[in-house]
Amino acid sequence: MKKYQLGEFEEVVMLTVGVLYKDAYGVSIKKEIESRLKRKVSVGALQSALKRLEDKDYLKSFEGEATEERAGRPKKYFQITALGKKAMEYSKSTRDELWNAIPKVAWNVKFN
Repeated sequence: MKKYQLGEFEEVVMLTVGVLYKDAYGVSIKKEIESRLKRKVSVGALQSALKRLEDKDYLKSFEGEATEERAGRPKKYFQITALGKKAMEYSKSTRDELWNAIPKVAWNVKFN
């Protein structure tokens, strides 16, 4: 069922936008993911994911104040939309259902 479509990296990006809340912009999102997940994130992959999430209406962006350190360019901030929240809740509930459906005995398997 394609009710809400979130890839693994998209889900990580959405969660990170939520964690950063009002400070969620490209560089801060990249740093947070790299710090928490101990994995490198390319700027291109992150920008592509952010664009896809905006196209799906899961995120919305807005420009902040222009700063001298950015040569007068404003930062582009991201926020989770109501539809994005529903997609995240759907993804979490689906994963939780799958985790809860694993029989306890399956965790007792020993490999030689």
